[in-house]
Amino acid sequence: MSRPTLACVPLCGILRRQFKITAMQIIKSILDTDLYKFTTSYAYSKLFPRAFGEFEFVDRSNDNYPEGFDKLLKDELNKMSELSLTIDEEKFVRKNMPYLPPTYIDFLKGFRFDPSELEIWMNSGKLHIKASGLLYRVTLWETPILATVSELFFRITGKHPDKEYMENAAIEKAVKMKEHGITFSLFGMRRRFSFDVEDRVTELLKKHAGESLYGTSNVYMAYKHNLKVSGTHPHEWVQFHGSIYGYKMANYMSMEDWINVYDGDLGTVLTDTYTTDVFLRNFSKKHASLFTSLRHDSGDPLVFVDKVIKRYEELRVDSKLKYLVFSDSLNVDKVIQIKDYCGDRIGATFGIGTNLTNDVGHNIKSMNIVMKLFRCKMTAKEEWQECVKLSDVEGKHTGSEREIALVKETLGLS
Repeated sequence: MSRPTLACVPLCGILRRQFKITAMQIIKSILDTDLYKFTTSYAYSKLFPRAFGEFEFVDRSNDNYPEGFDKLLKDELNKMSELSLTIDEEKFVRKNMPYLPPTYIDFLKGFRFDPSELEIWMNSGKLHIKASGLLYRVTLWETPILATVSELFFRITGKHPDKEYMENAAIEKAVKMKEHGITFSLFGMRRRFSFDVEDRVTELLKKHAGESLYGTSNVYMAYKHNLKVSGTHPHEWVQFHGSIYGYKMANYMSMEDWINVYDGDLGTVLTDTYTTDVFLRNFSKKHASLFTSLRHDSGDPLVFVDKVIKRYEELRVDSKLKYLVFSDSLNVDKVIQIKDYCGDRIGATFGIGTNLTNDVGHNIKSMNIVMKLFRCKMTAKEEWQECVKLSDVEGKHTGSEREIALVKETLGLS
C-alpha cells in the first residue's frame, strides 16, 4: 500500500515558474535536524510510547505569506517521506551518539516521515501548520518544517545572500570569539537562511574558531564536518509533563524522567518553560548535583546568572563546577558581555543560532517562527489536554489565554 501524501495542485508549477523557484529538495537527510529531536523522540518511545501530541506553527512576527505558499510547502514536505538513514549516517550515530541505544537506532533505520500527519493551509495570507500523531514520531517534524518554511520563503520572495558579506561576517565572528576564549556551539538550523548557508558557515567556523567551536546541534552538519553533536532538551518535554502531571510538578517530573532515560548523559536542563523563578523553586539538590548545566532561553541573562548562583549556594553546590548555556537571541558582543559577567563564578557556554546562519546581508531579516506543542494525551482513547509554555518574556508565551491564566494562578504568577 502506498503511503498517503499531501498532493500539490498544479498551482505549484505556476508558482515555480512565476518565482523562478528551483526544484532542489531542501531537507535531504533524516539527520538534517537538531539533536534534541532524536533524544526527545527516544525518551517518548521509552517512557510514553502510546502518547500523542499536536504541534502548531507560530509566526511571532505575524508575517504574510505569498499566495500558494502552502501548496509549495506541502510539495517539499512530501519529499521527506522518501528519506532514510544511510549506512554511513547510521555508523556516525552509533559512534557519536552513544546515549541512543541500538533499539532506537534500528527504529531510525526503518523510520519514514509520514506527510499524512500534517495539515497545512493558508487563511488571509497567514500560514497554518499542524503536526499530529504519536509523540515519538511527530516530534521529528518540528525542526525540518521550520527550516523548510524559512528557506522556501526566501526563495519565493527572491531573497539571495550576499556571499562575500556572509563569509566575512562568519569569519569575523569566529575570530573574535576565539580571541575572547568563548566556547560556543552552532544552534542555527531552524531559522537558517538555507541549507547551503548553514553548511558554509559551519565550514568557516570550524576553520577559524578553532577550539572555541564546541560543536553543532545539527546532526547532519556534525556528520559532514566531523564535529561534536551538542544540544539540550526542548520546552515540549516540560510542557508534556505539565499537561500530564500538573504544572507544579512539571519541572521536577521532567528532570526525573530525563535522568531515568539518560542516566546522567545529556545533562543540560531548560529553565524557562514556566519561568525561571518557578524552575528554581523545583530545582532540588539531587538535580543540582546530577545536571551539569542550566540553559537560559529568555529574559535578562545577567539576572539569570545571579539567580542561579544564589540557588546553587542555597543548595550548597559549588557553582564553579557547573555551566550555564545561553541561547537567547545572541550576538558576539552580547556573548562577550555575559561571559565577562559570569567571570570565575560559574562556567558559561553559548548556543548561537540565527546570528550565524542568517546573517547574509542585503538587509534580510530572519524569520521569527516556532513549532510548539499545543495538545497531548497519554493514549489514543484519552481526551486531548492543552500544553502551555510560559517564559521569562511574555511575548514567548504559547497556549490559549484561558490555560495560560490557569497556569499563572496555579504557580502563583498572576
